[in-house]
Amino acid sequence: MRFSVRIQDAVKRYGDFYAVNHITLDIEGGEFFTLLGPSGCGKTTLLRMIAGFNEIDGGDIRFGDRRMNDIPPHRRNTGMVFQNYAIFPHLSVADNVAYGLHARSIPAEERTQRTREALALMHIENLADRMPSQLSGGQQQRVALARAIVIRPDVLLMDEPLSNLDAKLRLAMRTNIRGIQKELGITTVYVTHDQEEALAISDRIAVMRDGNVMQVGTPRTVYMHPANAFVADFIGTSNFLAGTVHEASFDVMGRLSFAGGLAGGYRGEVKVSVRPEEVRLTSPEDSSLHGTVKRVTYLGTNEEYEIVLEGGETLLAKVYRTRDVQPYAVGDSVGVSFARDALTLYTPDGKEALS
Repeated sequence: MRFSVRIQDAVKRYGDFYAVNHITLDIEGGEFFTLLGPSGCGKTTLLRMIAGFNEIDGGDIRFGDRRMNDIPPHRRNTGMVFQNYAIFPHLSVADNVAYGLHARSIPAEERTQRTREALALMHIENLADRMPSQLSGGQQQRVALARAIVIRPDVLLMDEPLSNLDAKLRLAMRTNIRGIQKELGITTVYVTHDQEEALAISDRIAVMRDGNVMQVGTPRTVYMHPANAFVADFIGTSNFLAGTVHEASFDVMGRLSFAGGLAGGYRGEVKVSVRPEEVRLTSPEDSSLHGTVKRVTYLGTNEEYEIVLEGGETLLAKVYRTRDVQPYAVGDSVGVSFARDALTLYTPDGKEALS
């Protein structure tokens, strides 16, 4: 059975400070759901509330139809993978994995079989007799995950599980985690501050800030259609430029004009965002918006250009490399343009998307 997680108006306070500020989320059974945000945004606090480690000060948390508010952690049947793995140093790999089965008084024969299955699923059956001190970081991470899934949890909770691994191993392990989660169909709530990681592994993402949820959506939705300027800036990279909406058109920097007004008849100043990969660099005579290349960063598959516009604003452009593309150099004058559908318009304070 796949358990949904329903968070209804959840609150966690520390004095007058709201670490979790009346959050409501519906996580579907079997879904890989990620809480994403900067340090201090409340994502780990909310995860620990789901686990039962942090008391809830208001609202409800339900697994399916069962209200969990007053259920102690050891009775919630959640599997937890911590940032530091929390592996027992005095137990072998097999004994670490079997620990939760001992605690649940699973018979010895079944315990042995389920431990073997979990080790095999994580491809660490050859490490069963080793001690944690003999394992690499990636191997310890696999042990922690095997220990979490061997109990057959209703909900799997993961708190920054890849943060202690090097970059290449992080890529491999996130693919492994995603594959295992889908194979087992366990409802998973995952916490990270890494935007790329969240985009790569999630079915849906909740972007958090200051104890509040800014946006919930698929990775494609939150990247392509951010709900506000914070999401646009936190998920990937965005350039922000001044614009003005008129009756039947709008302009960017008073230079580039686009046909079409906004629904609802909005007119006036706006904040315009555009992703670096959507910035088009041309010859100066091909655009009415000009700038000068200040910095060039070669990244193999692409080059990043920092452009200083005529008014002093800085713009980041990302150009993917092909053999027939002649790169720009520092000091070059360039024209800058964008496609209309690459732009998102926000209220001047950036709190609401207008398009």
